[in-house]
Amino acid sequence: MMLARNRFILLVVVGAVLLAIVSLSLQFLHLIPTTPMGEERPSVGQSPGQGKSRKRVIPIPNTELPEPDPISEAYSYCNMPNHSEQAWEGHSPVDYKLLSVQVMIRHGDRYPLYSIPRTKRPAIDCTLSPKRKPSHPQLNSFISHMAQGGQGRWEGTLSSLPRLPNHSACEMGELTQTGVVQHLHNGQLLWQAYKRHKLLPQDWLTKQLWVETTGKSRTLQSAMALLYGFLPDFDWSRVTIHHQWSTLFCGSACDCPARNRYLEEEQRRQYRLRVADAELERTYSDMARTLGLPPRQLRAANPIDSLLCHLCHGLSFPCVATGGAEGSGGCLTLAQFAVIRRQQLEDEVDRRRAGLYHRYALLATHPYLNRTANRLERVAKANAPGRKLNVGGEEVFSLHSAHDVTVAPLLSALGLEDARFPRFAARVVFELWKSPSAAKVQNQDDVVGVKGESLKSGNVFLRVLYNGEDVTFHTSFCRSHDRHTTQPLCPLVNFLSFVREDIFRELNATTYHEACYRRTG
Repeated sequence: MMLARNRFILLVVVGAVLLAIVSLSLQFLHLIPTTPMGEERPSVGQSPGQGKSRKRVIPIPNTELPEPDPISEAYSYCNMPNHSEQAWEGHSPVDYKLLSVQVMIRHGDRYPLYSIPRTKRPAIDCTLSPKRKPSHPQLNSFISHMAQGGQGRWEGTLSSLPRLPNHSACEMGELTQTGVVQHLHNGQLLWQAYKRHKLLPQDWLTKQLWVETTGKSRTLQSAMALLYGFLPDFDWSRVTIHHQWSTLFCGSACDCPARNRYLEEEQRRQYRLRVADAELERTYSDMARTLGLPPRQLRAANPIDSLLCHLCHGLSFPCVATGGAEGSGGCLTLAQFAVIRRQQLEDEVDRRRAGLYHRYALLATHPYLNRTANRLERVAKANAPGRKLNVGGEEVFSLHSAHDVTVAPLLSALGLEDARFPRFAARVVFELWKSPSAAKVQNQDDVVGVKGESLKSGNVFLRVLYNGEDVTFHTSFCRSHDRHTTQPLCPLVNFLSFVREDIFRELNATTYHEACYRRTG
């Protein structure tokens, strides 16, 4: 019996030791980073690549973030205007004054730019009718107001573009009624956000409003729809529509060889990733076989552009007759569409990893960011304590109507790498705010340099919003700002330093010209 008791005691001791070891092991496992792809996330205020170098850790199974579903993501990209939207524009701490708003938009829903060979084009009516869905309460009055557009001032060739989409069978790239309604909705959201701030007085002057668009009818019409939603029945005689010839909004600073080299390298990376995707290659081959086309010709036709249009408008995917000598016939499928979208989403992840696109984006968007910085600084100085207000002297509301190839690099340059690819009618908003303590600054030199050359005040702030979401503290220039201090917004000087110094530091240069022309490696 004594022997049995000793064995029992021994088993209890061993069990306790094993339990302690397991417990310690589990505590240790909880310390292992489990970020997706084995990559460590930067801490708050730390950019990727900064901080201590640590080994890559294989993630624990079943802890990776789920991959986005290609179909639901595509519906989000469509941005159908019949859904409610939470917009955070116009929100600020109490008693802060809104000084200026700068808006960059992507045009609304459009007809495809490419057609799929051997298939019928999507049957969509591009005339406007308040009786057809989707519609908007302002659509009828918007149509009437555009008929008076001859009273406005139009730069360059903009006066020759139609102010409304007007083809019963949409032309390639033409804005649809959905696209118009999307931006009427955007404009109305901004009007509701800013009306209590009295951003634009009723007697606003021409220079207080800046509207700029590329020379495409879809961007011009999108700008007009948003402007009308924001300023219903605006006075045409006070409006000038400025023409921006470059999709990058780079004006006179578009010549940049290094930017082009980064773009070429990025396109090669895209190509390598695409051809290495066996499922994608099989899908293109299957689609080409159905249509009776060489796979290369199908890729060149960019079928995803047309298929997105079918999806967004609730149309069946294209079909061809069965039994033809050149192909097997049948219809393109949602499963094939999902494979192409899945590859595009994976490409976005790989793009962030490679970093080539980010360097391209810094150079591509610097001219626009520099113009924005200069405009905001002028407005801030004009509103500095002790300054006599020059009524109508600065732009209070600026609207820039552009494309996905404009908005996507802007997001990347700002450090918003995790932001979704710009959907139809996407919007990026810069808000300039002045704190109530600004009026209490006693030394004017703390606000504006003696000769007015520099802004030093900690009382002027910037907010950045993307599709109504406040993303300010995700930007490169404000991740490290402690929003829980007495300054709950991002100081404007952070943005000015980012545009004028930090961007070039990332590119191992000191000026835009040097970054563009200096040869590397």
